[in-house]
Amino acid sequence: MGTELPVNAGDTAWVLISAGLVMLMTPALAFFYGGMVRRKNILSILMKCFACLGVMLLAWAVYGYSLAFSRGNGFIGGWEWIGLRGVGSAPNPDYAPTIPHSAFMIFQAMFAVITPAVIIGSLVERIKFSAFLIFALLWLTFVYVPICHMVWASDGWLRGLGVLDFAGGCVVEINCGVAGLVSALVLGKRVGLTRPSLHNLPFVVLGGGLLWFGWLGFNAGSALAANGVAANAFVTTNLAAAAAAVSWATVEWMVTGKPTMFGTISGVIAGLVAITPACGFVEPWAAMIIGAVVGVLSFYAVSVIKQKFGYDDSLDAFGVHGVGGFWGMIATGIFATTAVNPAGANGLLLGNLAVLKTQLFAACVTVVYCAGVTAIIAVLVDRLIGLRVSSDQEIMGLDITQHYERAYTMLE
Repeated sequence: MGTELPVNAGDTAWVLISAGLVMLMTPALAFFYGGMVRRKNILSILMKCFACLGVMLLAWAVYGYSLAFSRGNGFIGGWEWIGLRGVGSAPNPDYAPTIPHSAFMIFQAMFAVITPAVIIGSLVERIKFSAFLIFALLWLTFVYVPICHMVWASDGWLRGLGVLDFAGGCVVEINCGVAGLVSALVLGKRVGLTRPSLHNLPFVVLGGGLLWFGWLGFNAGSALAANGVAANAFVTTNLAAAAAAVSWATVEWMVTGKPTMFGTISGVIAGLVAITPACGFVEPWAAMIIGAVVGVLSFYAVSVIKQKFGYDDSLDAFGVHGVGGFWGMIATGIFATTAVNPAGANGLLLGNLAVLKTQLFAACVTVVYCAGVTAIIAVLVDRLIGLRVSSDQEIMGLDITQHYERAYTMLE
């Protein structure tokens, strides 16, 4: 006991507050997504998001955290912390030497909760609740946990190569975006959808605003200390979100003749996604460029590419998270500077092409691994119990057929 590292009260308070902010993001996502679907399906979205809070959090405690962060090999951890054994009040010097190990664990747990929840956006209005639970649990185990270990664990393969992923460009954003696209392709398109599914835009804006608020803990909390790097991440996160909102609305205005609230809040989320891997490594001016670029990229992905190829990535998890996360990883390799974070590296603009190559390699590894394993999981679940509800149930709505509830009883 005498060799334990001292706990810093300020750092601990900030990380615990940040964990709470990230936890808030899952209910926020429920309303963000819920407003985009038809009214007969909103409760099914809320139920899936809250199910992630329950099931994924328990899985993380029982085995996920140990496999993600304990020492094993370059690809997966071991069983040292199974059931949170040995995860207590003493700091862990490998990850966060100034806060309790348990604080680091619960902060990371909230990432493991929201990442599978984002995939819901690609599968709405047609996937069975039971099938989603099995899919999400398998995906957490065989996709999220290995990618998390490779990128963030002390002995992770990609971490050893020098990848810079401050808060989850690979681990969260590319991972859930690619998984959403692949699983949507396996699931197939929705039936009976003849007009846009959006039914409650104020819910979308409320959820999006709360996501922006929670993202400050997501990104700045990843400094794992109340310090200058956290402050920089806080600033860059806000600036990227603002720049992306403006760029998306501007492009939309130019293309369609009008800027929309829906487009603006979509731009906010795209900016938050893109700055996630970079926020602790880049300066504020770079964050504005990152946000401005992703607003254009994601607008094009959801308004042109999706229509051209005809896939039903229903709420654009791939177009926003997949595309935005990939750009964010590349942008980190371009704009990173040790003037912001000495633990990082200088990027391409400071003459270091190697960092950009590493970022691109890590992003591509995440795409390939996630796409392959997600496809296997989706097909397996489909063969075992079937992914989709029947067409009659889909037309009736998942709220009543899957949960025997209605969100708007006075309107039915």
